[in-house]
Amino acid sequence: MSTVVARRQPHTSQSIGKWLARHWFEVFLVIYGLWVVLPFLAPVLMNIGWSGTGRGLYFFYSFFCHQLPERSLFLFGQKTMYSLNEIQGAWQSTIDPLVLRKFLGNETMGWKIAWSDRRISFYTSAWLFALILLPFKQKVKPLPWWGFFLFLLPITVDGGTHMLSDLAGIGQGFRDSNQWLALLTNNALSASFYAGDALGSFNSWMRLVTGLLAGLGIVLFVLPYLFHTEVLNKQLNKIKES
Repeated sequence: MSTVVARRQPHTSQSIGKWLARHWFEVFLVIYGLWVVLPFLAPVLMNIGWSGTGRGLYFFYSFFCHQLPERSLFLFGQKTMYSLNEIQGAWQSTIDPLVLRKFLGNETMGWKIAWSDRRISFYTSAWLFALILLPFKQKVKPLPWWGFFLFLLPITVDGGTHMLSDLAGIGQGFRDSNQWLALLTNNALSASFYAGDALGSFNSWMRLVTGLLAGLGIVLFVLPYLFHTEVLNKQLNKIKES
C-alpha cells in the first residue's frame, strides 16, 4: 500500500507542475488581481467596523505607496477626493508627508483607498490590459525598446516633477499651483483645474493618464516576450520527447 502511495505522489506532483506550466499566466492574473483589489477592501473594512483588519491592509500597502490622502480616492464619504486644506482641517495642520499619510479617513469624509490615485491607475490598468491581451497572446509582438521608453516617459516626467515640487513642502511647490501651465494656456481653464490635486484637476488627470500609459507599456513590452518564450519551450520539449 505504501508503495502505491509513494508512486502516486510523484505522479501528482508532475501533474500539478504540468498544469502550472500550461496555466502559469492565469495563475499570475489571479494573484496579481488580488494585489490590485485588496487596497479597495481597506475602506470597506473600515466602513463596516473591521478597523483592525482594515488598518492591517493600510499598513501592508504603505510599503508600496506614499498614501498621501490629498492624492487618494475616498469611499463612503461626502467626496471622492479632498484638498490638502480639508485634510489638514480634519487631521493636523501640517505639511509633513509622514504625518499626512497616516490620515485614513473618518465616518464623515469616508475612508481612503490603500494606495494613491496614480497607483490605482498604474496597477489596475496593467492588470486589465493583461486580461485583454490574454486571448491574443500568441499574436502580439513585443514592444520595441524605444516604444517602451516612450510609454514610461510621461510617468517619469510627471512623477519626477511632483517629487521635485514636494521638496518645497507638500502643497507649496510648482506642481501644486501649476502657474507655469496657467501662463502657457493664458488661464483658459478654471482655477480648480490648475491648482491642487482634486479629481478633474491637471495633476489628477496626469496621474491617471500616465499611470494608464505605463501599465499598457509594461504589458506590451514584457508579456509578449514571456509568451514567446513559453512557445519556444514547448517546441523544445516536443523535440526532446521525439
